[in-house]
Amino acid sequence: MRSDLPTEGLEARLAPDADEGGLDFFELLSILGSHLKLLFAAPLLAGLAAFAITYLMAPTFTATTTFLPPQQQQSAAASALAALGPLAGLASAGTIRTPADQYVSLLQSATVSDRIVDQFKLMDVYEAKFRVDARKALGANVRVAVGKKDGLITVEVDDKDPQRSAEIANRYVEELRRLTGSIAITEAQQRRLFFERQLAQTRDKLTVAQQALQASGFSQGAIKAEPKAAAEGYARLKAEVTSAEVRLQTMRGTLVDDTPEVRQQQATVAALRSQLARLEQAGDTAGGPDYVGKYREFKYQETLFELFARQYEMARVDESREGALIQVVDAATTPERKSKPKRAIVALATTLATALVLMAFVFLRHSWRQRAALAKH
Repeated sequence: MRSDLPTEGLEARLAPDADEGGLDFFELLSILGSHLKLLFAAPLLAGLAAFAITYLMAPTFTATTTFLPPQQQQSAAASALAALGPLAGLASAGTIRTPADQYVSLLQSATVSDRIVDQFKLMDVYEAKFRVDARKALGANVRVAVGKKDGLITVEVDDKDPQRSAEIANRYVEELRRLTGSIAITEAQQRRLFFERQLAQTRDKLTVAQQALQASGFSQGAIKAEPKAAAEGYARLKAEVTSAEVRLQTMRGTLVDDTPEVRQQQATVAALRSQLARLEQAGDTAGGPDYVGKYREFKYQETLFELFARQYEMARVDESREGALIQVVDAATTPERKSKPKRAIVALATTLATALVLMAFVFLRHSWRQRAALAKH
């Protein structure tokens, strides 16, 4: 083995590598101290420049409105719906309890945004060529949030014009009232809308049946007590058949035909149809006058009309009880102070960011010079 190899040069080259892992605290202070003027003056000048630039920026004003969304209560007609039988499931099918988040989604909908864009001519304000661009710009300047504890909805609007920011914030509440007035959101509203449609359809059919009955020569004394009672029983049974069929259609929309619920409902419909067929056959073999059949149809439509009318009125009462009005807690007023730019925060952030960048530059340059000196040796 050769032992006469020069080890001094090798040790000298390896010695600096042991210190490359990092600098100690005093070395860091020494490096920063040698560049103290740069690290102090440059961030200060940058912060002052940022502070001065904020005076050239157009101020932004923020208007805020807070309101209480409609509160849903326990429906008073829930027990009364049992009188509908199978129709009760149809009336409540698909209804949901509306959280405040749903009202937030309505406020952020394209329908509300477009109405506000048109009313305040925001396409010109935002210098947008297309409506979708104005809608996005509006969404960037509007914040809608729900209070976790109180459930209140807050709408904040940023705008260069303080008065316009307040008007837009208040307009959001008006547009929400307009939108909720045209659609059914709450459980009572959905029931009211359902029975309103059914009532209108039944009213038209009842009018047609009444006209047909009058055209047949019917008079109040033409039907005796027994045919009248039979006709009324037939009308009630036919109304039950209609209710059961509607219920079966509703169940098939969510369940398959093999489920026990659907099979039971199919059996119920079949039994009611069988009873109805026997009554119709008995009426046909009796050879009664034509007005008896028309009277049956009239009583059937009259029974449905009374049924839907009662449920419609109860739904209207529930809708009024659950407080469908949007109650404004704090209406937006014209802001007196700007919200942006925050000059002190901008200046401080710029100063700190500049200082950090310069410190990193100083350390990197020191490290680079050290490596360059070692490379020469």
